[in-house]
Amino acid sequence: MRYDDKTLVVIGGGSGIGLATAKAFVEGGGRVVIGGRSLDRLEAARERLGPNARAAAIDVFDPASTAAFFDRIDRVDHLFTPAAAYTIAPFDHPDEAALASPFDGKFWGQVRCVRAAAPKLSPDGSVVLMSGAASARPPKGAALYAAANGAIEAFGRGLAVDLAPIRVNVIAPGTIDGDLWARRPAQVRDAAFAGQAAASLAGRPGTEAEIAQAVLFLLTNGFTTGTTLFADGGYSLR
Repeated sequence: MRYDDKTLVVIGGGSGIGLATAKAFVEGGGRVVIGGRSLDRLEAARERLGPNARAAAIDVFDPASTAAFFDRIDRVDHLFTPAAAYTIAPFDHPDEAALASPFDGKFWGQVRCVRAAAPKLSPDGSVVLMSGAASARPPKGAALYAAANGAIEAFGRGLAVDLAPIRVNVIAPGTIDGDLWARRPAQVRDAAFAGQAAASLAGRPGTEAEIAQAVLFLLTNGFTTGTTLFADGGYSLR
């Protein structure tokens, strides 16, 4: 597909699924603005993406930082918000901050981004939020994390109504073999991948490129809005 004369903003575009999506968009002729907290990582990603990419710092935990990031952008045709930072704790964990972490670091960060971007969104534009397959099939010990993902999906449906004709959808990946897991210990990573293989119909983890392809479909298909796409290899069906 071609994305000429369109601008995609990716919050969390310095690595992982966000960077894979930005790369595919640029290869299709589009422009991207990538945001994140690590300036070094953002600059390295911008160099990889080439002259049609810009990069700027944003801290989605900080409303002022989020507003300042979008103040520097004239127009947003498409917005993708995979940035997140959270811990997963069982519901009986004594630290309420740990319990709130998936909401603080994944749900509210995306809410802030859409609120700041909304005045800049093109009338025929779109938003893709990021949840996760745990909303449909929660693993043991992750009730609050599953709830946060479910809240993101409900928010996406409500936002599709509120922002129409701007389209809003949600991508819900399963376990993905990519940058996030590459930075974790090999023993932990191997166990997660084996679990995904056993628990899914595809029998393997997904790739960042596969999720990016799904995100681009949601961003650009003009008749798809208010939906959650489970790109999870059939994990939610087992």
